Amino acid sequence: MAGTSTGSLSGLLGLALVFTSTGPIRAQETQPAPSSTPQSALPVEDKKDASSLPPPKSAAAPVAKDKKGKQEYTGPNTVVELPPTPMLDEEGKQRQDPDGKLMFNPPVRQQRDKKGHPLFDEQGKPVMQTKDNLGYDENGKKLHPPKEKPPKTVAVSISRGTLTVDGMTGKAALNYEIKDLKYIYFYVPGIGTTVVSNDPFPGAVEQKHAFDDKTLTVTVGEHVLQLSSDNRLLGKTPESAFVRVDRNFSAPAKFPVMGYGPIRVAPYAWPGSKSNGEVKSGEVNSAVEAPPLPPDLRPTLLLEPCPAGQMRPAGPPSLPGQTAAPHPCVPIVPGAATAGANRIAPPAASTQATK
Repeated sequence: MAGTSTGSLSGLLGLALVFTSTGPIRAQETQPAPSSTPQSALPVEDKKDASSLPPPKSAAAPVAKDKKGKQEYTGPNTVVELPPTPMLDEEGKQRQDPDGKLMFNPPVRQQRDKKGHPLFDEQGKPVMQTKDNLGYDENGKKLHPPKEKPPKTVAVSISRGTLTVDGMTGKAALNYEIKDLKYIYFYVPGIGTTVVSNDPFPGAVEQKHAFDDKTLTVTVGEHVLQLSSDNRLLGKTPESAFVRVDRNFSAPAKFPVMGYGPIRVAPYAWPGSKSNGEVKSGEVNSAVEAPPLPPDLRPTLLLEPCPAGQMRPAGPPSLPGQTAAPHPCVPIVPGAATAGANRIAPPAASTQATK
């Protein structure tokens, strides 16, 4: 009995040990597994430091480029424009329009390249437009010079001309090469200034057959004014002249005076005449020279043209009968003459302009 009881006790102790060893294992299996993400365990300050870290190089901001991926133009966009220069006549004086306002050449602008940007040379200087090369526009389109027909001009050559009033010689040795006829002026003391043109103009009255071969004859009240020349004035057939008399304008001249130009308002234009020796006539000159004309019958001689880049500055008007003040040629200062573009200027000799 004693051996049996001891054996059963040992068996019970073995079962108790088995139960006590398996309990903690099951308890461990029922507990949740710890989180595998270490970031949740970081403190708040560490999170802020991580957000302030710079992004990797692959996320840097790209350089500004255009649609084609090329770098954008960052140079100047303003086109240089030179101020207009005075439009000069054959004597170097500034031309005037029919209303007596000063005339200027169009301003010269800088060229643009094929991309529409202002064009510069290797030295960084702007490349200006020329008559045959205008460059490109702001959109890169090639600019072509406009095809303009040259205006129709009427050239008149007066060779050894004579101006008479009622048959009396008022002025002789008149030699004018008018490249484009606009207006001819006859000033006669006591009559006024007669403005003559081959085209109609405001206030003028037509006189038929006034231009007839080598003569121009107009009637002013009871007086007859006639200009004769060794050369034909206009065409082979007689043509009309359009005449207007300005009795308000007077000059200090004691004898009749002739002038021409593009102006139809006082004080008009009174250019000088070429000397007889400068006129190339197809006729054979006489072997015997006539005696010199009296000073009052001789016209004022034409001034020599100015060198390139120079002009004669506008000065006090020199009217017929007055001693002309010297007008030497001076260099043209860019932009200096633009201030008088909209004012009426004193008379200046001119041979070409538009009516």
